[in-house]
Amino acid sequence: MTQKQQRTIRVYGQVQGVFFRAQAAAFARLHNLTGLVKNEPDGSVYLEAEGSPEDVQLLVDWCRTGPSRAKVQRCVVADGQPQGHTSFVVER
Repeated sequence: MTQKQQRTIRVYGQVQGVFFRAQAAAFARLHNLTGLVKNEPDGSVYLEAEGSPEDVQLLVDWCRTGPSRAKVQRCVVADGQPQGHTSFVVER
């Protein structure tokens, strides 16, 4: 079995109010990832994603563009420790 990997992703730009969280969660679930996505007070979007290295990388790559209405300026990705998430949730 492939080792689980965890990444934190912070996405900057025009990423709130453009369905970024909902579409990121749908993409993550489609790729069997667990974790969370939430808006931050500074206007960024924060994600934690756990799963196979390949699937986590797919989400990282998706975040670099985001949904069609988003204007992503940059993504900051960091390695993390798996937190044992059991689903992928949108935090309000």
